[in-house]
Amino acid sequence: MNINPQQLQDKARQIQDNVLPQIDEARRNLEELNERTVSFIRANPGTCLLGAVAVGFIIGRIASRR
Repeated sequence: MNINPQQLQDKARQIQDNVLPQIDEARRNLEELNERTVSFIRANPGTCLLGAVAVGFIIGRIASRR
């Protein structure tokens, strides 16, 4: 089996060209989600604090059973 370095390089570049836009889109989506989350937390700090306490309590209960 003879591997041509140029073919390998071309294939790698083709994969990169296909994957980079998907990575950029995922990054933009995560940044948007982060901004929305931070905005929600700033607008509703009490609700978020109570939610965090409730989740912590539930995790604590589950962990204490084992």
